[in-house]
Amino acid sequence: MEKKWWKEAVGYQIYPRSFKDSNGDGIGDLNGIREKLPYLKELGVNFIWINPVYDSPNIDNGYDISNYHEILADFGTMADFDLLLKEAHQLDLKVIMDLVINHTSDQHDWFRESAKGKDNPYRDYYIWKDGVDGGPPSDWQAIFGGSVWEYDETTEQYYFHAFAKEQPDLDWENEEVRKELFSMISWWLDKGIDGFRVDAISHIKKAAHDLPAHETKVAARYQNIEGIDSHLNELKEVFDRYDIMTVGEASGVSAHEAEKWAGKDGYFNMIFEFEHIGLWKQEESEEFDIKAFKEALSSWQYALDGKGWNALYMENHDVPRSVSAFGNDSKELREISAKALALVYMLLQGTPFIYQGQELGMTNMPFESIEQVDALDSKYLYHELRKKGKSEEEAMAVIRATSRDNARTPMQWDDTHYGGFSENKPWLSVNPNKSTINAEQEQTETTSVFHFYQQLIQLRKENQALIYGSFEELLPEDEQLYVYLRLLEEDVFLIIVNLSGERAAYKHSKQLEKLGEDWQLVLGNYFETGKLSELSTLQPYEARLYQLKINEKNSN
Repeated sequence: MEKKWWKEAVGYQIYPRSFKDSNGDGIGDLNGIREKLPYLKELGVNFIWINPVYDSPNIDNGYDISNYHEILADFGTMADFDLLLKEAHQLDLKVIMDLVINHTSDQHDWFRESAKGKDNPYRDYYIWKDGVDGGPPSDWQAIFGGSVWEYDETTEQYYFHAFAKEQPDLDWENEEVRKELFSMISWWLDKGIDGFRVDAISHIKKAAHDLPAHETKVAARYQNIEGIDSHLNELKEVFDRYDIMTVGEASGVSAHEAEKWAGKDGYFNMIFEFEHIGLWKQEESEEFDIKAFKEALSSWQYALDGKGWNALYMENHDVPRSVSAFGNDSKELREISAKALALVYMLLQGTPFIYQGQELGMTNMPFESIEQVDALDSKYLYHELRKKGKSEEEAMAVIRATSRDNARTPMQWDDTHYGGFSENKPWLSVNPNKSTINAEQEQTETTSVFHFYQQLIQLRKENQALIYGSFEELLPEDEQLYVYLRLLEEDVFLIIVNLSGERAAYKHSKQLEKLGEDWQLVLGNYFETGKLSELSTLQPYEARLYQLKINEKNSN
């Protein structure tokens, strides 16, 4: 398998608004990120992915860009960004930017011009259509709810928006639009950034607008549509001029299409798939489907094993905390289950991404009222539940389990009043468990979740088998254990993780017996010892990493 720097790297996602406030206004900023670069270096990551910091009205947390060449004042200035880039590179940390090119803000100059009239030179930068029978051009639904079509009284036409009405979609069929976007992309790459995470890229191609909506899938008519390959290949030509890393956010792309998107000649170096993350609990009482989770992860491992590359993640800015959803955030099991989840995904084949605070085992926020919540979708869900007769407490129980604001509470740096995030009241409340879960404390405790992530990162750097080794799942039918091998020539690693909160029986497979018995326990979250052949039971959320040197076995 061809070696690349981004295959050997570990990434760290930063949600700037919640990472570190440097000027006391309660909002995280670029200089706050600069301040914490030594912390990231100590953790051991190789690059940072920064959520959008471009100029924006901030209707959708910066994913509605009004100027691609300016920084939102909340976050600082372009000079601050340039200094961040310089200092990161001095620490040998690469910087990946978020790239939003499916749509812009309705405050972007292109759209303001486009909306002035049908004969405006920018009119065809966006998708405008006449209505049908006094209504929208089609019955398609937007991802954020409602119609994808918004009526404009000035020009008496409708414009298309896959997301919010303030985020009109660019018309990728227009060559001038593509030229403008590619020029902007080159501008950032010439500045010296190291790559892009490309937002909502599977939506840039639309089906014929007069087709009826798909009965079961909201975005089916504008998600991974036939013909998108010509646009993506043209985008890839721009990327290929630079030694960068690209990761596409590719909703609607399944494992059987993985090679086309993230293979050796794929559109991107890797993509974020949605199959395992789609198993997040939608209700407070739902159980975690372990078998479906395993199947989702393994299907992508097999689809790209030896053919391409995966982007590995358990959290991001749009989902609840993994230890609260997939693990157990109780006082007794939080650290154990956080480590189990880390071991599960960090050693799969691909580039691991750690979301800010995940390395501390940060948990969901115990929101007490809907007034504490900022996310528009969570507020909408709350009011819908109340309309359906749910009590305030019942509705809030769902919000606490599902809101993406769980991932956006300020980073917990220490146990001070605002968790070391800011000297003044933050834009979103700090989780009260900052007194027991914070970076300052975990950096000093050798058994902390932070140090467990450090160990995993170091093991990955020291063992090529944990990067380039092939993947093979064992015990796929087991409903508690996720067991897999990573193999490269004489090096073999075995990962065994109990993903349940109950004790789990383990039976040594014949396949492992053929490899040998001299397995060394390298890392675990229960500090157990003993031979693998004697292992019969795993504790709740117990995780073990074993290593076998085949050449050592053969020399005995």
